[in-house]
Amino acid sequence: MFHTGKLLSKLRTSKKLALQLTSALIVSSSVGTAAYAATKENVTIELDGKKQVVYTHADTVKELLKDEEIKVANRDYISASLSEEVEDNMKLVIAKAKPFTLDVNGKSQTVWSTAKTVQELLDQQKIQLGEHDKVTPERNTAIQGHNTIKVETAFPVILNVGGQQTNVWSTSITVADFLKQQQVALQESDKVTPALDQLLAENTPVTVTKVEKVTDVVEEPIPAAVVKQKDDSLPAGTEKVLQEGEDGTIQRTFEVVKENGVVTARNLQKEEKLKDSQDRIIAVGTKNVENYDTPSRGNEAGAADEFYVEATAYGPDCGGCTGITASGYNIKANPNMKMIAVDPSVIPLGSKVWVEGYGYAIAGDTGGAIKGHRIDVLYPSEAAASSWGRKRVKVRVLR
Repeated sequence: MFHTGKLLSKLRTSKKLALQLTSALIVSSSVGTAAYAATKENVTIELDGKKQVVYTHADTVKELLKDEEIKVANRDYISASLSEEVEDNMKLVIAKAKPFTLDVNGKSQTVWSTAKTVQELLDQQKIQLGEHDKVTPERNTAIQGHNTIKVETAFPVILNVGGQQTNVWSTSITVADFLKQQQVALQESDKVTPALDQLLAENTPVTVTKVEKVTDVVEEPIPAAVVKQKDDSLPAGTEKVLQEGEDGTIQRTFEVVKENGVVTARNLQKEEKLKDSQDRIIAVGTKNVENYDTPSRGNEAGAADEFYVEATAYGPDCGGCTGITASGYNIKANPNMKMIAVDPSVIPLGSKVWVEGYGYAIAGDTGGAIKGHRIDVLYPSEAAASSWGRKRVKVRVLR
């Protein structure tokens, strides 16, 4: 017969011995069976989030895992050391490491991790992200095995678009990717430096010159040609406009190139004549005229009318003057000619006259204020005309 009390005492000192002895008791008594069951420990195992409760006679965690056929690698996570003793109601957490592809600035490697989120993986790999760095997927994304985690480290770039310069951060590799990231829309004619396929480096200046091409249509005058004709019926040194002439019109179409809003080229595309010009024809006097400064007896004998008038003076550049007289004389071109403005009902236009204090002249002009017995004498300048003033003089109209 086995002594039950002594057997139970020995069971408490060694679980393995208890297992062996209890086995012996199983065949001998029901008390032995109860004692064997009492030696098992209650352990909860959580493996990759799945829980199971086991009863074990294992002394250590390592023995427990072996009994349960659970293999643990060095890269896996386990909440207790393998040498730790198994206790009743113990909880054991195991997370199996999974492979991930980690891409940092285009360089890829496979890493094993038990991380549940992107941020946990970065922390395990001791990767610290700056404010402008980029990670894909986002940091709080839950991850499973075989995920690809892409990390792009930002660096400063100098960006100039249309003359406006800014300092920005970029994770792009090429100029084209960088401009796309910065949402810079390019037109076909825009200029980009460096070229779009060039690689970016820290503090690289990227310049985008905005090029605009527009069409400009303008109408420009074709100046009338001046044609002068000799006329022996006019006194030498005088001119008379026979035909006013008229400017023509030409339409020109230009392609205007602007860079950053500044015109850099203006290229003529076509031109079309809309209206022909008409020549301006001027008669130039060639007739020799006597010097009328001192009246001759013959002229006095031929005098037809003599009377007094109110006389003022004017110059070629007077206010409201066009420079061309009522008879067609160009007084701006001939400011020294002797001429008076008259009322044609008193002194006919074209008459030769003698004016007291002025001399012999031609009645070749009119004026809005020249009415009745009033004349305006021509002087080469406004200053000379002003010095004449207003006076009552004798006028002799020659036949």
